[in-house]
Order: sequence, then structure tokens, then C-alpha cells
Amino acid sequence: MSMIAAFYSGKSILITGATGFMGKVLMEKLFRTSPDLKVIYILVRPKAGQTTQQRVFQILNSKLFEKVKEICPNVHEKIRAIYADLNQNDFAISKEDMQELLSCTNIVFHCAATVRFDDHLRHAVQLNVTATQQLLIMASQMPKLEAFIHISTAFSNCNLTHIDEVIYPCPVEPKKIIDSMEWLDDAIIDEITPKLIGDRPNTYTYTKALGEMVVQQESRNLNIAIIRPSIVGATWQEPFPGWVDNLNGPSGLIIAAGKGFLRSIRGAPMAVADLIPVDTVVNLTLAVGWYTAVHRPKSTLIYHCTSGNLNPCNWGKMGFQVLATFEKVPFERAFRRPNADFTANTITSQYWNAVSHRAPAIIYDFYLRLTGRKPRMTKIMNRLLKTVSMIEYFVNRSWEWSTYNTEMLMSELSPEDQRVFNFDVRQLNWLEYIENYVLGIKKYLLKEDMAGIPEAKQHLKRLRNIHYLFNTALFLIAWRLLIARSQMARNVWFFIVSFCYKFLSYFRASSTLKV
Repeated sequence: MSMIAAFYSGKSILITGATGFMGKVLMEKLFRTSPDLKVIYILVRPKAGQTTQQRVFQILNSKLFEKVKEICPNVHEKIRAIYADLNQNDFAISKEDMQELLSCTNIVFHCAATVRFDDHLRHAVQLNVTATQQLLIMASQMPKLEAFIHISTAFSNCNLTHIDEVIYPCPVEPKKIIDSMEWLDDAIIDEITPKLIGDRPNTYTYTKALGEMVVQQESRNLNIAIIRPSIVGATWQEPFPGWVDNLNGPSGLIIAAGKGFLRSIRGAPMAVADLIPVDTVVNLTLAVGWYTAVHRPKSTLIYHCTSGNLNPCNWGKMGFQVLATFEKVPFERAFRRPNADFTANTITSQYWNAVSHRAPAIIYDFYLRLTGRKPRMTKIMNRLLKTVSMIEYFVNRSWEWSTYNTEMLMSELSPEDQRVFNFDVRQLNWLEYIENYVLGIKKYLLKEDMAGIPEAKQHLKRLRNIHYLFNTALFLIAWRLLIARSQMARNVWFFIVSFCYKFLSYFRASSTLKV
């Protein structure tokens, strides 16, 4: 019998961010392994004309919850959706709902956050810092609370190369940042943002670091733990391989590459792609919730949920695996290709990258206008290139995260818990995982018919040929303009042409003599 699964039976659990990618997988795992839990409270905001109950109904009717409905047929009765808005004071929760949360909650999993790299600092502070502070104030008023688990990110301290399982201070106190956001106007915030985030790449990593400081300062006598996952990707094993439902992480890039929109990206092939499956993060989260509540550590423990130290996969290999899955090339053949090929194909100058991607988009939009259709490709390409520029920081660097607490926790689990709540990334086979990831994107995210894979391969081949032809034409035009302006370029060109002519003449003469 799993001790962790037994622990959550009969518990009332509050999950923030339950409608997000990780929140859904967390709920699914809880219901599947502990169907006797009492209730899961989820904070939900009506969206796109849907009520809170309609959003819950939509989540439960997804492919992700098929197994849960077999094990726990009354699962819809165990989800208590509470109207809330994390942008408002006290989350705009009604007095009745607030009283129920405060009096009944046993475990809090705080997963809610804005993960947009380019989010405005005011909004990022509100969701990642202020909301965390308000939730901790609520938690301090919960008499039955056993554990508070805060989901941060392994990149909250990405300005460092080696990162330990400790909370690093920020130059400015979180409370001062929170207060300043209330009275500064947007123009001033935009001006001071680069100075505040310093050597961090974006507002997301900065505000997640501030959020960790708030957890430390507002912890009081609560049993708190912090989990820092790296780049969260599709499921590895549970409830089935390859499930994903959003464009975050590498999913958007995989789609862009598969659809032929993205042919190159500036990156270091040998940099570690610190990807972690979402079910691995969820298993660690539930194990940490159990350990924090039962063993009650004397201080706030931080757990790194990363793969780079234990089972590294660099961006070069990952790129080959993605391409191999698209083209159905044997993975062994992809791996035998040298890294120099990857470098030549994917590491380009920013100027050439922009030209080679935007120019075809402009031409295609011109064609759409001629045919009376609305141009859209330039807009898509601009958005894609903006996304690529934001992630270049992460595909050009590698980090080392210590994992002492994570390994300690693994040693504390029984063999049964190590099996049911497996977060040992050393067992992950990257070849199988990336293949399932790509196929999962097609099946669960894009809702594509898997029978259309042969046609998709032909479409990809056509797009690749168009890309090569365009680049060749662009090179010849640039070379022609260079020849027209430079005597040296003309001399080089005439030498090449003369050499090729002599070589062909020699080859023909040799062939004639042999005959």
C-alpha cells in the first residue's frame, strides 16, 4: 500500500492554477491514486463566457481524465469550484466560500502563476508575488492546514550558474516592489524594469524569485516547501505518454518546426535542454506534500525538479530527435550525425534568421492579397520570431542545480511509493520521450488525425524544398549584387567558374580515354 496515496485519502485540498497544464495533471493524479480524498477546492475565474462549473465540466471531459472516471465515477462531486480572481484583493472570494476554505483545507498546492516571459512587471508582480503573499495570509488562518507547497521555477535564479536548494535574496525587498506597483504609472515601470530585473532575462524569472522571498518571509509557523521544476514538458508515463495541452515550453517550437514555419534558431547545440515531464513534477509535488505534512521539517526545504545533472539531454540531440520523429528517420541514424551538422543547420546570425523567415512570409501574404484572402503569415512569423528571441537565453546556457533534498526524499520513500510516485528522471529514455512528445502534440494539442502522418511528411518535404530554393535564390541575388560592386568578388567568381570548367573538361577527357 502506498503511504503517500493513503495520506491524501480523506483530505480537503486547495489547488491554485488547477485549470493550467500542471494543475490538471496534479488533480488527475490525486483522484487516480487517492479516490477517497474528501474534496479538491479549485480557484476558477469565468472565462470566454463560461461559468466556473462549465470550465470544470470541460476539464473532466478531456482525454486526460478518462482513467479517473473509471476509478472514481463521482469525481465531479469531489471538485468544488470557487469563483476567484487572483488580480483582486482577497481574490474576490465570497465570505461563505472563504470561510469554507479557511475552516476545511488540509493541504495547499500553489501552482498559479503567469508564465509569460514578456509580461508587464505590474501584472507579473500581482500574480507571482502579491497573490502568493495573500495566499500565505489565508493559509495562516487555516487551523487544519498540514502543508503549503509552493511551485516556483528552477530558473528563478538563472543569473547564477550553480544553484543550490536555498532561497537567494533579491536586491529590493518584495514588499517595496509590491507597494511601488500600486502607485507608479506604466511608463515609469517600463523605464525601471530593466534596472530591477538586473541580469535576469525577463520579468517571469525575476518575480518568481521575489515570490520565493515572500514565502520565506510570510511562512510564520506553517509547514512550507518550495518545488523548482525546470522546463515542463508533456507527460512521460501517466496517465499515458505524450499528453500536453498548451504551447508553453518547447511545444510551440516543435509545432513551428513541424509545420515548416521555423527552420533555424540561434542556440548552443551542447547546452543542456533541461526538460522535465509534467508527471514527474506532479509525482515529486505529491511526495513533498506528504513528507512536509508528516515529517514537519524545521525549515523550508527547496526541491529541484531538473534533469540536467542526472540525465542530461542537450539541445542538439533533442533537435535531432524531433526531426527524426517528424521524418520517421531511425533515431540511431540521427544520433550518428555529427554535432557540426546541427550547428550549421540551426545556428545562424540574427540578421539572416530574420530575413530567411520574414521574407517568405511577406511573399506569401502578397499572394494571399492577390487571391483576395486576408494576409496572416507575417503576423504569425513576427510572433514566432519574438518567441524565439525570448527563449534564446535558455538554449544558449547550461546550469547546475543541486538535488540533495530531492534525492533525500527519494530515499525516504518505500519501494511501492517509488513506483507509484516515480520522479527518478534517471529512468527516462529521451528517445522514446521526445517521440511520444511530438506525437502527443499532434494528437492532443493540434487534434490532428494520426492517419494523416504520411501526408504531413510530404507537406514537410515540400516546405523544406521551398525553404532551400528561397535561400539559394537569396544567396545568388546577394552574390550578384556583390559581384557588381566589387572587383575582388568578380575575380573570385571568374576563378571559380574557370576552375569548374577546367575540371569538367579534364573529367570528360579522362572518360573518353578510358572508353
